[in-house]
Amino acid sequence: MAKYSTGGSSGSGDANACELCGATTDSLRLATIAGAQLQVCGSCAPHDDSAKRSRGSSDSGGGGEGPTDRKRRAAQRMAKAYDAGKGDPTHWEREGTGYEDDPLPYLVSGYGDVAERARQDAGLKTEELAEGLEIPEEHLVAIEQGRAARAGIPGSVIRALEERLDVRLIEEG
Repeated sequence: MAKYSTGGSSGSGDANACELCGATTDSLRLATIAGAQLQVCGSCAPHDDSAKRSRGSSDSGGGGEGPTDRKRRAAQRMAKAYDAGKGDPTHWEREGTGYEDDPLPYLVSGYGDVAERARQDAGLKTEELAEGLEIPEEHLVAIEQGRAARAGIPGSVIRALEERLDVRLIEEG
């Protein structure tokens, strides 16, 4: 039967061929893939949509999580994958930032724009605000550009900026 068949016996007549990859095997199983019922081999079985759904609901703790929880977990997985792919965690351990002792909290979406707008509304230049907070101007610029994590900005800097500009940058959880 041809690849990506929707089933039936009108194909090539090979009843032992996986309808997804074409491999010949004696152990085919029925799977729902992209809405189609297909006879698939063991290698293609993980693509079964119904198996994915049941795995997803069993480890989510009953499905009562909100979109923020999913986003947070996704961000954590992305950071973990990025670190694993890079193979060198020292980029998180920059000298002098105190990142391990003062970790960056979860930030609200668009925190850079919020901080920049609040600074401008207060009539301050980046160097003036940085000087007032006693931080390097580069840290403030990184925050306004949405690069706080990559720049290794400590959480205390974000909290001081929130207090000084009277804005919310940290996501409350």
